[in-house]
Amino acid sequence: MTELPRLLILGGTGEAASLAETAHAQFSGRLDVIYSLAGRIKPVRELKATVRVGGFGGGAGLADYIKNENIKLLIDATHPFAKNISANAYDACLATDIPRLTLTRPPWDLPPGAKYLEADDMAHAARILPDFAKRVLVTTGQSNLDELKELPDIHFFIRVIEEPDEKPALENYTFITGRPPFTMDDELDLMEEHAIDALLTKQSGGKATVAKIIAAIRQNIPVVLIRRPLPEPGEHVESVDDALMWLEQKL
Repeated sequence: MTELPRLLILGGTGEAASLAETAHAQFSGRLDVIYSLAGRIKPVRELKATVRVGGFGGGAGLADYIKNENIKLLIDATHPFAKNISANAYDACLATDIPRLTLTRPPWDLPPGAKYLEADDMAHAARILPDFAKRVLVTTGQSNLDELKELPDIHFFIRVIEEPDEKPALENYTFITGRPPFTMDDELDLMEEHAIDALLTKQSGGKATVAKIIAAIRQNIPVVLIRRPLPEPGEHVESVDDALMWLEQKL
């Protein structure tokens, strides 16, 4: 029996899980789908596709995995800010000469009149916030929080999926745990309960977390948006349907 070509999906987003689920069903008998998660948080969905959890050991480790597991196609459907994983995927696919596609959800398009500022990174955001903020809702994840440590006059309400074992080096903060999607009422209640006067978030895009942006606009709360890192070179799509079309063409 001829071995099926194998697709490796680098996941961790809702779009990635949907792609893995749909590709497994649509290309049954034509393609073996492997869905890879970094393993920082527990998977939410049960998938019929093969699920792999854990890192690869950088670009070289991923290249070894591609060769050892006979991977023929790779789709990078990681978070828009997972720049290290995307860089490793670019290097590994270049080294192994296999086709690579990047699936990235489109960024949020804020309406005219919305109060928002763009920051290059967390350090840049830390320089912006003292001008207008005292109680900030932070939804940037667990990384780089220490960049905010020089702002003792601001209380940070940090929303995470799971509270980290290692605490940030901040003077005034409160962890809030929750898993998206969040409703508009959820976000409005949260902002009112904690008297939030600014939102610090990443330009992640997607429907699962857009309610916080709309809620902040409705409450006339300034939003500090951290810009996305530049994408790796190569083919890009913004929808699961377009990724499936790419797979069909490759097969």
